[in-house]
Amino acid sequence: MRNLTLAALLLTAACTTTPRPQANRPAPGSQEVLAIPADPFPSTYRAYPSVTTVIRNVNIYDGKGGKIIGGAVRLENGKVAEIGQTVATPANARIIEGQGKWLTPGIIDIHSHLGDYPAPGVQAHSDGNEATGPNRSEVWAEHSVWPQDPQFTRALAGGVTTLHVLPGSANLFGGRGVTLRNVLGRTAQDMKFPGAKPSLKMACGENPKRVYGSKGQSPATRMGNIAVARQVWSDAQSYKRRWEDYTRRAKAGSAKPTDAPRRELANDTLMGVLNGDILLQQHCYRADEMANIIAMSKEFGYKVTTFHHAVEAYKIADLMARENICGAVWADWWGFKMESYDGINENAAFLQAAGACTVIHSDDADGIQRLNQEAAKAAAAGRRAGIPLPPELVWQWVSLNPAKGLGIADQTGSLEPGKRADVVLWNGEPFSVYSRPEVVWIDGAVMYDSADPNKRPVTDFELGQPGKGDTK
Repeated sequence: MRNLTLAALLLTAACTTTPRPQANRPAPGSQEVLAIPADPFPSTYRAYPSVTTVIRNVNIYDGKGGKIIGGAVRLENGKVAEIGQTVATPANARIIEGQGKWLTPGIIDIHSHLGDYPAPGVQAHSDGNEATGPNRSEVWAEHSVWPQDPQFTRALAGGVTTLHVLPGSANLFGGRGVTLRNVLGRTAQDMKFPGAKPSLKMACGENPKRVYGSKGQSPATRMGNIAVARQVWSDAQSYKRRWEDYTRRAKAGSAKPTDAPRRELANDTLMGVLNGDILLQQHCYRADEMANIIAMSKEFGYKVTTFHHAVEAYKIADLMARENICGAVWADWWGFKMESYDGINENAAFLQAAGACTVIHSDDADGIQRLNQEAAKAAAAGRRAGIPLPPELVWQWVSLNPAKGLGIADQTGSLEPGKRADVVLWNGEPFSVYSRPEVVWIDGAVMYDSADPNKRPVTDFELGQPGKGDTK
């Protein structure tokens, strides 16, 4: 039987869909108040069918810093129903014996470009950077996501259940990012994590000044980066005030719909950040520039959620902890450009030791397939430096902490009753280079099973076209 394809998987999905939000209607006699839609491209994700499942006699990293040897987990109705040394086993449950195996929450990659830079890597697929102006806050990464990217299923086989797709870093303001469930869908919205806040991707440092300086445009220097960004935020504050003034007057009955400000899509995104409805994900390498970004955020009244790449985060780990900013870092990438030259392998460990939210991310279609090993390398470097890093704590770097950085930690990232059943069963200790995922569940549904060819999904693009290249 042919491997599961996109069309076959979709046919097995539940028939319910997420309804489109209804426009607010004015009460009789009141003044209509125009408003900017919160999400005109809402999630149409629906969980695949699941069955009650008990995995028992298994070793567990629960994702929130706990470890259970020889424990059990019950998955029911798409959620984690129970976890402990033993759990109730309903008569209808599928039972999986886990002797010698390990169970963890699904891996979450906070920084990915899958779908926006899909395979094969050709110019026709290069859709991650709208490098036509330093502020392109109006573009959305989800509108470039190609759901047939075969890299999604490669990441699934590496235990990745959720990923955040961002625009590239050519611009100071690169556009909106989107959090996806790692399931096959016909559209990006079929993969879109319900209720997850969008993000705004910003970049500092070498990339924006190189891209625009080479064109004889601004910014061309680091001081230009900050100056242009400050003006953009100042303009966004004015836009926000215009909308607030109009809304106040309209609710009081003293403004007509034609008085509403002209919509500016870039400022819609920026206003969303100022209002706390959109998370700020900041590409930045050097410690001094991260400190500048924090100061700028305070000037204009927004919050930096996560510094991405953050090669010099170890230099300001205490500041990041105090400001409650996550640091999404690599295990050992450094030196590939000047702003990455001061990277050290102990970066993640020093962040953890300072009490900061520490995340291991990929930014890479290959690295996303082995984030467990990347976390293991970073932890090993920390232990050599004398920092105690038990593996059950380190697993947070690829599960609960990235969930915090995406604002979805109340739903996923750890094995706790009531959370989504995003779970990976490993054939050995998860930080071992020899270990691989055996089964991956998303919302309690088996999305990958290494022992079942029919549960190793293949995108339509990989299947090709019948008859093409067939020499028989």
